[in-house]
Amino acid sequence: MSTQALWVFSLLAVCVACFIANRPRMDAVALTAMVLLVASGTLSLQEALAGFSDPAVIMVAAFFVIGEGLARTGVAYRVGDWLARRAGRSETRLLVLLMLSVALLGSVMSSTAVVAVFIPVVLGMARRMGTAPGRLMLPLAYAGLVSGMLTLVGTPPNLVVNGELARAGFAGFGFFDFTPVGLLVLALGVGYMLLARRWLADRPAPAASTAGQRRRRMHELAEAYGLSERARRVQVESGSPLAGQTLGALALRTRHGVNVIAMERPHRFGPDTLTTSARHEIAAGDILLLDFAHCAQAPESFLAGMRLKELRMRSSYLTDLSHGIGLAEVTVPPGSSLIGSTIVQLRMRSQRGLNVMGLRRNGRSLGERLLETRLRMGDTLLIAGTWKGIRRLHTQASDFLVLTLPAELDEVAPAARRAPLALLALAVTVGLMVSGAVPNAIAALTGCLLMAAFGCVGGNSAYRSLHWQSLVLIVGMLPFATALQKLGGIDSAVQALLGLTGSASPRAVLALLFALTAAVGLFISNTATAVLMAPIALGLAQQMGASPYPFALTTALAASAAFMTPVSSPVNTLVVGPGQYRFMDFVRIGVPFALLVMAVCVAVVPWLFPF
Repeated sequence: MSTQALWVFSLLAVCVACFIANRPRMDAVALTAMVLLVASGTLSLQEALAGFSDPAVIMVAAFFVIGEGLARTGVAYRVGDWLARRAGRSETRLLVLLMLSVALLGSVMSSTAVVAVFIPVVLGMARRMGTAPGRLMLPLAYAGLVSGMLTLVGTPPNLVVNGELARAGFAGFGFFDFTPVGLLVLALGVGYMLLARRWLADRPAPAASTAGQRRRRMHELAEAYGLSERARRVQVESGSPLAGQTLGALALRTRHGVNVIAMERPHRFGPDTLTTSARHEIAAGDILLLDFAHCAQAPESFLAGMRLKELRMRSSYLTDLSHGIGLAEVTVPPGSSLIGSTIVQLRMRSQRGLNVMGLRRNGRSLGERLLETRLRMGDTLLIAGTWKGIRRLHTQASDFLVLTLPAELDEVAPAARRAPLALLALAVTVGLMVSGAVPNAIAALTGCLLMAAFGCVGGNSAYRSLHWQSLVLIVGMLPFATALQKLGGIDSAVQALLGLTGSASPRAVLALLFALTAAVGLFISNTATAVLMAPIALGLAQQMGASPYPFALTTALAASAAFMTPVSSPVNTLVVGPGQYRFMDFVRIGVPFALLVMAVCVAVVPWLFPF
């Protein structure tokens, strides 16, 4: 082995050590290595910078934007809502539907983003069912990892391996070439987790004492103001005197001491299913969430007189409303024009589309005297309304100072009306990739342009969606493959692996390749793992005189098999806290599952792509 090859391997070892220590940042390490490869004369400037024009990098970036479009239009959250309805109180049904839903979404958008979306959904359902979150969080994470095995764009390593095939002069994988193996692994994963969940420790959710370290959620704000105990959920019956009136014209608060928090329209689809706007007209079948804090008569008498049928109040009703309706805590600052006004005089619904749901003064709730109380400087109000209206409070700082915005604000889909268009853009992108009418990178860029043209993403949100660290990591690590191929380092690594296997069968070599790739992925990101292992996989195929496809596919699948430690993948790290897991929980559950996945890959991949 030449001196330059030893230098490249040494530099690579230093990079891996930095990745393991996570210091400095991985993208900084990759860029530093790129500079050193040029400065040492190992690569030319053009060779080092070639990754910036690599189609795999373009596709990874494009699908970050497409995934952002799906998130901003609320596609993922609607799947979560559907999951909550379909699962009911069955833990088994929830686990199966959860893993299927997460895997499906993660096959076309960031698995990390999908898992992040579903964590609060699963925590809420676990509380309602009395189930330890730890029995569901690991299946959630594993489904996110398996989603990368379902399609060509399911995870960046797939695109990295596909790009390496193209650089070697071979045709790349098709969009669904990963799908048969991925579906088998998904089915295996669902069955395995149904059995393995019993070995997950029944540790409760994080204690309430941690609340001070995070933003409060809507139900916590409602409880602080006593709103949860006062609210009733009712349905407008045919012949009700409320039917045909707008929310603004009802004046229920001034006439009866009853306040409309929100109106739900279960017979409609889209963002208008929830509203607080004064101009919306009530119809039979609509569902109202009412606050009876100041009702002069018994609530039952009021409901009977207004032809309103009381519905069962779900314990998580305010959380279920959170995609359309929000809560915020605001204070009255010095010099506010609102000082001295009563709540009725504020005309919050007619002028701002908002409602005042509670008032606290000196730490005490004044709910029983809310309507006649005149505001003072420093009073704290609980406001309900659309997220757009709540965000607008920031522009009215002279009257309101926003104190608390609940955690649900981060989960709101600002382009919910365009969800069908986002799905259309995704369908066009997949169709172009499957048909082969245009190169995959062009198909992905077409999807980005359609998302922008349909208003699913804007220019700023598109650029914010790009995970620059991942992109720079790929660009910075690709020169290593070029340098090792140029200096014979890949051949040396291949010969070493062949020396370990001797005259073993190609399937045994695949098993070794899978195990080595998965082992490397324990310490560094799956993207970096794919960059390092893809050239070795193709070199093995060449030395054995075999087809490169089973080796390339096995490498990509093994890069996603990061089941064994909490630091193997960001999705594992995300669920450690909510699931109250320890390091050994991942080892006990993940190692057997990784071995099962390896067995499936070694058995099925050569059948799909013969040697």
